[in-house]
Amino acid sequence: MTNINIIIVLVLPFLSLQWLLISGSPTPTTNQIPKHYVIYMGAQKASSNVTKKDVKVADELAHLQLLSSIIPREEKERISLIHHYHHAIRGFSAMLTDNEVSLLLGHNSEVVSVIEDKIVEPQTTRSWDFLEAGMQSKWGLDKPLTNNTIIGVIDSGIWPEAKSFNDKGIGPIPSKWKGICESASDFNPSSNCNRKLIGARFYLPLPKNARNEEMSPRDSTGHGTHVSSTAAGAVVGGASDKGMGLGNGTARGGAPSARIASYKVCYSGGGCSTAAILKAIDDAISDGVDILSISISYNSPSSNSFLNDPFAIGAFHAEQNGILSVFAAGNAGPTPSTVGHTAPWMFSVAASTIDRDFRSVIHLGNGQTVNALGINYSKLSRSSIYPFMLGKEAAITSSVVSIAEKCYDESLDIKKISGSIVVCVDGGNSSRLDFVGLERSKGVIIYTEVTALASTNTFPSVIVNNIPDYHILLNYFYSTANPRATIYPTVEIPKLYKPAPMVANFSSRGPGYFTENILKPDIMAPGAAILAAARDTTNFRFDSGTSMACPHVSGAAAFIKSVHPTWTPSIIKSALMTTASAYDNRGKPLTNELNVMASPHEAGCGELNHMKAVDPGFVFNTTTQDYFNFLCYYGYTEAMIKSVIKGVNLQCPKNSRPELITNINYPSISIGNLKRQQSTPTIVKRTVTNVGPSTLTYTARVNSPKGLVVKVNPDTIVFSNSLNKVSFEVSFDGKGASNGYNFGDITWSDALNHSVRLVYAVKVV
Repeated sequence: MTNINIIIVLVLPFLSLQWLLISGSPTPTTNQIPKHYVIYMGAQKASSNVTKKDVKVADELAHLQLLSSIIPREEKERISLIHHYHHAIRGFSAMLTDNEVSLLLGHNSEVVSVIEDKIVEPQTTRSWDFLEAGMQSKWGLDKPLTNNTIIGVIDSGIWPEAKSFNDKGIGPIPSKWKGICESASDFNPSSNCNRKLIGARFYLPLPKNARNEEMSPRDSTGHGTHVSSTAAGAVVGGASDKGMGLGNGTARGGAPSARIASYKVCYSGGGCSTAAILKAIDDAISDGVDILSISISYNSPSSNSFLNDPFAIGAFHAEQNGILSVFAAGNAGPTPSTVGHTAPWMFSVAASTIDRDFRSVIHLGNGQTVNALGINYSKLSRSSIYPFMLGKEAAITSSVVSIAEKCYDESLDIKKISGSIVVCVDGGNSSRLDFVGLERSKGVIIYTEVTALASTNTFPSVIVNNIPDYHILLNYFYSTANPRATIYPTVEIPKLYKPAPMVANFSSRGPGYFTENILKPDIMAPGAAILAAARDTTNFRFDSGTSMACPHVSGAAAFIKSVHPTWTPSIIKSALMTTASAYDNRGKPLTNELNVMASPHEAGCGELNHMKAVDPGFVFNTTTQDYFNFLCYYGYTEAMIKSVIKGVNLQCPKNSRPELITNINYPSISIGNLKRQQSTPTIVKRTVTNVGPSTLTYTARVNSPKGLVVKVNPDTIVFSNSLNKVSFEVSFDGKGASNGYNFGDITWSDALNHSVRLVYAVKVV
């Protein structure tokens, strides 16, 4: 009976099935339970003699007829379109059983892929100053800019009253904008949208566990507000975390005069629907955005390959319509092969630290102090010191000592920890910490090697993330009969904190899951303890994650687009990648959380340096032909690819195979399989386009690890009035190289201080 009740709840929207179950009919098997699927049918077909409205109506009718051919008549309630993709993307989403999916794939040549809807997760006063390092005046950032660039933020909505979204000094809404500002009970288009926040949409149906009152463009979680203001927030003075003083300064986005269009697909408690994300991208293309900022990723590498992944599908159609899509790389670091969004038309961003830090001090009863991470507004003082204990010593019974050490739910004796400072060991599932019970204590110290994300707590809670400091705590506890401690409130370690930037330890790592012949992540940007607008009218808050790194690149791209409005997505991407910095503020190579030199699988091409990217010298322009070839090399059929890329008459190269992916004209190089014993070197070709002065000469300098022989031919590039595109080859010989990945770069320099850096990763086997 229990199983039947569960099934009744699952199929409740479908009255005929519900009636069958109640009347005693057999329980449907798993593949008969309808689930939400995206039916992707490629690019929208060109039609010169038919209006867009007529195309939409005709497509909608055809899709309903398609559904009626596979869904039984007694379940006609399911013959409906949940999302209808009808701008750049063609397709729809609907509730289907697994059997119906098989029918759809087997009997309709127009269907490219059928993708189950997944629920995915969303992943400043100093960061922009740190990135720009006094160069604002070169490109006019010290003066108001007229910026008609539109950033579409696909996230959890927006809090329109936040000061970061005021439109003072901003000109009229660009005429290219075709979008809308939707109304809701708590969202008034006439007062909540303006010349800064020019559009706001939200998407139904709500994900499971979302609340009905969230049916609004208004931000459900604060995440969308935070990333929107990081990308394009207006200048706001006197900003600090929760108004409490930490991080005090002037907050602004990377493109303070750019416009924001908000697309709400994420809900508190409900996550983000991939079907809704694809719909939002389709709408954003039609609305007229220039940049898409998507701080959402899978919790682990998706099993969906490129044309079965709504993110990759949406970003592909955006790129084909001149829109650069920027993505958070994910927060699954430091584990290798966890990076998300690895298609070559997607811009994947890793997270880094900046040149300030926030520390709390743990003061022990014997006078020793330990520096701790995290942000808290502890009201404890030097004059008060409290009993100090380990979580496992407060186990409610002897049978739960191992989980009490981790302070998991209902494992601690609340009476024992009341009034004490408690040490908890993070077991990799900190969501199970019983904070309700722990708040009966005086404070919590969490030992973890996994993460050091910023937290903003009024309750005294801090993080210790290295073994030596943890051993100080343990040794003190076991060395005295009456251990005592206190936690001081967080203080800011001022700017010029060194080393910075460093790869944030939570940032997902390469190589890419589906192909190691494209280097991912692409670039690194600030993502640790970033201060940006909060989900209320006046306040700001700290947050950390690749979610925070992503809008730094989105804002940088919008800034470049405002200076170079004719640049394509791949030109902007190349400019940002090839000018990224390989060094920290000590002048030394970038490092990771272990203070070891960071590899391109951690930092991509390096730290964002968008002031330099405005004038990159030359660029690697990745074309539609490159993307077509990529899909051919990956293994998709020519017919399938042609249904995805509109208006082209291309053919797959002969002998297409995955190894050839390395040769698409990408702004970095990755070789996933260089055989040590092969008789000839592997040769990779690249073509560059001059975007600087018309007559310049560049010379190549190769930086390669010991044993890997890397040669460039020719090693000199000469641009002239009649020649603005030049090709060169790079050969890789691994006979003397170490097994595994070898990293290096090729830097092209000219007499005007242009420096174009091409990063490479080569796996020797």
